[in-house]
Amino acid sequence: MNFQKICKSAFLAVFMFALGSTVFAQGTVSPRQAEPKMDVALGSNLYCAGYVQTAPFYAASHKDADRPDKIVGAYNEQDGWLLSQNNLLVVNGGADKGVKVGDMFSVIRPRGEVNSRWSKKGELGTYVQELGAVEVVSVKQDVSVVRVKTSCDNMLFGDLLVPFEPRHSAGYVQRPPLQRFADSSGKARGRIVLSRDDREVPSRDDIVYVDLGADDSVQAGDYLTIFRPLGMGNPLPSSPPETMGARNSGFESFSYRGGKFSNSAPRKRDDKARGTIFTTPDAKQDRPNGIRKVVGEGMVVNVKERVATVVITRVAQEIHTGDWVEIQ
Repeated sequence: MNFQKICKSAFLAVFMFALGSTVFAQGTVSPRQAEPKMDVALGSNLYCAGYVQTAPFYAASHKDADRPDKIVGAYNEQDGWLLSQNNLLVVNGGADKGVKVGDMFSVIRPRGEVNSRWSKKGELGTYVQELGAVEVVSVKQDVSVVRVKTSCDNMLFGDLLVPFEPRHSAGYVQRPPLQRFADSSGKARGRIVLSRDDREVPSRDDIVYVDLGADDSVQAGDYLTIFRPLGMGNPLPSSPPETMGARNSGFESFSYRGGKFSNSAPRKRDDKARGTIFTTPDAKQDRPNGIRKVVGEGMVVNVKERVATVVITRVAQEIHTGDWVEIQ
């Protein structure tokens, strides 16, 4: 009886294996093959990350001058002036500027000049906020109507239009564990000079801007190590005294007389019992320079002349404006 059950189970196993092989041979995709490609940067982190650039927004060529360059109205502007997805907007250019139905534009808003105490490059350029994309749905002689396809913030009258440029993120690949005390790669270094939305402690998937750009041979898809010198970068001032002073007499036990010294008392320098106090800053002076700790990792998603836009991909602890970055 048991022998028959074993034979039956073996037959079913062979049959199911053969059936599975036939199905996959006929073109059915395996679960691993069916997994979609996973990009490092998606959505607003790819098209609405913003950037810092030094070049003018419009080239001096006649072709670029003769195109719509700003939002001048909205179909339902009497209902409000904060514009977002699916709203119909009016832009200052139509058939007279070669606009066609289906044309796509990105909407941007220059916010101001960027100068950072963390950077030695001086003026870094203009910070530009990216608001979304619009598509032309109707063309008149001197104006066009566009529909907001995507928006990551409210659009306003006067916001600028620039030609839409498709972007592509590097695909996710398995990376080695983050080494928190990794040595320097010897490649170009910079600093985090700004974070999107002025976040004080950016973390994973947040956007930051570093003073490494095209002039430093940085490219989209490059990975950066985020680090700081060991012992620096606390979010709050921290200068605590030594753990505990010597105990005053009078606190010891009446029965056991523990004595006036605590095992947390200040340390004496070297082996001299009557020497001066040896403090933590004294100990730090004796260690080699250049000791650092890695606090995160980021990937470049957009590069301008002096500044690159970076998405934080991994963190070991909090990250601050002013932290160092280095090309891996």
